[in-house]
Amino acid sequence: MITSDEVLAQLDRAAKGFDFPDPEHGYYHAIDGRLHAFRDEKRWALVIELVGYNPRAGNVIDVLHCFGNCLTEGEPGYGHGDFLTRVDNMYQLEDHDRPEQLRGGRPPVVVRGQALEVDATQGEPLEDVFRRLVPEHRDLLLADEEELRHRLPADLPRIMVLEQWWHRDPDRHDQLPSETETFAQLAQVFATGDVTAYRPTHAPNTHWSCWPESGWL
Repeated sequence: MITSDEVLAQLDRAAKGFDFPDPEHGYYHAIDGRLHAFRDEKRWALVIELVGYNPRAGNVIDVLHCFGNCLTEGEPGYGHGDFLTRVDNMYQLEDHDRPEQLRGGRPPVVVRGQALEVDATQGEPLEDVFRRLVPEHRDLLLADEEELRHRLPADLPRIMVLEQWWHRDPDRHDQLPSETETFAQLAQVFATGDVTAYRPTHAPNTHWSCWPESGWL
């Protein structure tokens, strides 16, 4: 049987080891996110993806944070295969004289082979340019089924998808998942299989505007 204590213990361990998703990560300017819950009678898995612009890596990256009692490879948290780059033409977008700013000429943003026109001006911070891809093109930034399930059993049913949620108190960098309403309720969903156990009372705060300090390093 799956217990809520088992689920929360794993999430708390990840948070203490800095392997839990942080929308205010210093290396990533927050752009978007999505949460996926999978379950059957004996197995559970949680995949939280956070998309951000990482100037050090020179790309927009969707980081998959994978948890559960049935991961097919790796440890809970994220591994090398969980960093998914999205922009194909960064060399055309970034001003070489002013790093992290948009160059002139209004080049399209090419995401996974698709050229996307963005209403942006020369010199604009690149994180602002990439944020304009949401919501119209957010599915290109977020994981497809093959990417999402690369560490999960193929037959594990998905029971819930959250496009936004209350992640943690923005003033509590040390707040553990077990101390948050969202993850305590999700643990009950995993334990019981009853999706109505997720009954949020907090307004969602996963939108990038809720984390103005993201990318500060």
